[in-house]
Formats: sequence, C-alpha cells, structure tokens
Amino acid sequence: MSKMYGRQCVGSQINDNINVEFEKVPAMKNGICQRCNQASQAFLPNKERYCRNCIGLGRICENDYLYRNQNSKKYDSLPNGGLTWRGKLTEAQEKVSRELIQSFVDKKDHLVHAVTGAGKTEMLFGVIKECLKQGERVAIATPRIDVVDELYPRFCEAFACAEIGKYHGREFHEPDDEQFIICTTHQLLKFYRAFDLLVIDEVDSFPFHEDPVLHFGAQQAAKVSGSRFYLTATPDENLLKRAKSHKIGYSLLNRRFHGGLLPVPKNQFYLRPFISKNKLHPKLKAQVEKIIKTKKPLLVFIPRVAQLPAYHQIFKKNFSDLKIDSVHAADKKRQEKVLRFRNQELDILLTTTILERGVTFKSVQVIVVAADDGIYNTPSLVQIAGRVGRNKNDRSGLVLFCYHRYTKSLREANYQIRKMNR
Repeated sequence: MSKMYGRQCVGSQINDNINVEFEKVPAMKNGICQRCNQASQAFLPNKERYCRNCIGLGRICENDYLYRNQNSKKYDSLPNGGLTWRGKLTEAQEKVSRELIQSFVDKKDHLVHAVTGAGKTEMLFGVIKECLKQGERVAIATPRIDVVDELYPRFCEAFACAEIGKYHGREFHEPDDEQFIICTTHQLLKFYRAFDLLVIDEVDSFPFHEDPVLHFGAQQAAKVSGSRFYLTATPDENLLKRAKSHKIGYSLLNRRFHGGLLPVPKNQFYLRPFISKNKLHPKLKAQVEKIIKTKKPLLVFIPRVAQLPAYHQIFKKNFSDLKIDSVHAADKKRQEKVLRFRNQELDILLTTTILERGVTFKSVQVIVVAADDGIYNTPSLVQIAGRVGRNKNDRSGLVLFCYHRYTKSLREANYQIRKMNR
C-alpha cells in the first residue's frame, strides 16, 4: 500500500490504496495555482476560478486543497548502491563522475555540458550509487516520453538490485514509493520536496526549456537541501552564466565515449520543392538511394506533423520494397514504431522533432528535410546530428541538412559541431 512519500495530489485522487495522513494546503492563493505557480484566469459556470495550466494532472479550483505528504522515508542502504554494472568509464568520463559525486556531497547544483554520445548516462552511475547507498532518493526527469522509455531499461540493467519506477503520460499505474524514479518533467508536478538528487536530462529540450510550469515543478520536486543536476549538449546562456559565476558546478566533455568526433553535417541547397507531383526531388531521392545501398537505417526529419502523410506516401511509392513508417508526438503507436525502428524492423522512419535527442539507433543515418524551417533552432540541429556515429564500431555516418535558405540556426549548428571537434 503506497504511502505517497514526497507526493502531492488533489483530494479526488486519494483512494483506498493510499494509506497516509496528508498536510492540507490551499490549492490557490490570490489566484495563483500552488501546483504550477501560474495565474488562474479560467472560470467554471458557477464562477469558481480554476487552473487550466496543469489541468491534465487533475483539476484545481480556488476552493480546493492540495494534499502533500512531506514525510521523508529513509530507505534501506543498498549494497554498492544497487549498482551491478561492471563497465569501465574513460578517463574523461571518470573525471566528470567524480565532480558529480562531489557536488552531491556538497549539496550543490551542477551542469554537465557534454557532446551528444559522450556517455552522460554512464557518468551518472557513480553519483546515483552514492545516493542510493545513503538511503536517499533520486529522480531522473526528461522532457520526452521516448527518452524515458530508452533510459528505463538501461538503468534497470545497470542497477539490477534497485527498484526503479517509471512514470509518463502514456502508461498508467498506481503510484508507488520507489527510491529511484525515471519520469517525464511533467510528472515532477506530482511531487513536493521529494528528492535528494534530481537530474534533468536534456534540460534545453522542448517542452521543458521555455515552460515556466515545468521549471517550477522541478524546483518544487527537489528537497530544499537536495541537488539538481542539468545534462545537455547545448546549454543556454542562463545555465552557462550560472556555471561561470560558480553558482553551480560545471563539467565539460567534448569527446564521445569512444573518442570519435561528432559527424560534421553535409549541407545541401535545393532550389525546387522537396516533393512535387507525388515525386521526391531527384537530388533528395539520390541521397536516400545512396543510404539504402549501405543497408543502414535512415531517420528522416520532417518539420511539420501535417506534412508527414504526404512524405510517407511519396517515400512508400518511390521505395516500395522497403519497410517505411512515420511517427509524431500524438501518434498512438509511437512507442511501438520507435521500438520497431530500434530493432531494425523498419528501413526508414519519418519523424518530427520528437526523436531529435535522447534516443540511440545503431548505425543510423539522418536526413533533415527543410532544415531551414523555423522549428529547427541551433540546439535542435546539433542534437539531430548527434544521432549519428554513436556506435564505437561505426563512428561515422551521414548527417544531411537539406535547405532552401542557409539560416542563422544552420550556420551556428555547423559552427558548434566543428568547434566541439577541435
């Protein structure tokens, strides 16, 4: 029976599976929602104010209460922190690992600025081991469901002696009191002063990056004495400024775990449309054919969900002998399709930016159609390029940016990748 340690909820979410006495606090103060810290401007027919910003987690009205369990559970100390991984870090990874452990001991926040494919997951093993060994609680939160689904089995394998909970909006189960949790950043709004260590992976990623609700959730989910670690290949100016002023710890790693360089994108200008009259542009078709001959999987990024059906149809028509599918954030078969591509049951997967980061596909090649579209900012393009060359036995590969205009984002992405390779 769950004790709901460190969790908060509205009254309607308390059921017979929960055995605990909660602290009751007003759900709104002066029109400000106490779960998401946003002003509530919506009204029910009875004129009662309610919050629309976090309504997906259960409706909060001005006369409601939030129920919080602020009791801290002291978990049993796990031998070796539950870590069963027997791999070895590189010298550079080991240095970052030690820095993270020191920040955790000092109860200090920390930024890990590491290139895509640097092995950020493995660098976390040491500090998570220390946390669990001390009977303390840890969460890894990331903005994307696909990244949660990728991280969960990896950590379950590395920490086989620890109970790990997985929470995101596509899977429902009753909440438990796991010592180690992997979740989306939205799920953090369900916690209050719960974690001694909170890791935000891909901190610059949509939707977390510019969403004050999610930032507030991350702030509230960690204990006052807890540490927050931020992981990214493309930190924003605010995080870098905090690091340079020594307000938070900072680790830089500009080499991949296998020592290889980041693949430098190939940039290709197009005068005519990428698709026209149910045909692919000949230049684009030639690039796809070239990849097909290598027998390697191809990930094709399309900027807009509305464009996916047309591209899907044309790709299937032009490459009828291949297994091709498309995926986007609202796709009900999203997890299934991504798994099929990972298992090499698909030859080509057309995708929106949902797969720009945090996912690994063996020997994948990448084409970005309309790389000059406004949806692709510099961090997005850098992350997309980082999908390629992650395998130690296959360190190179094609990253192709197809464009009509050579934008500032394209120029800066190319510059950043070359700079990290120096």
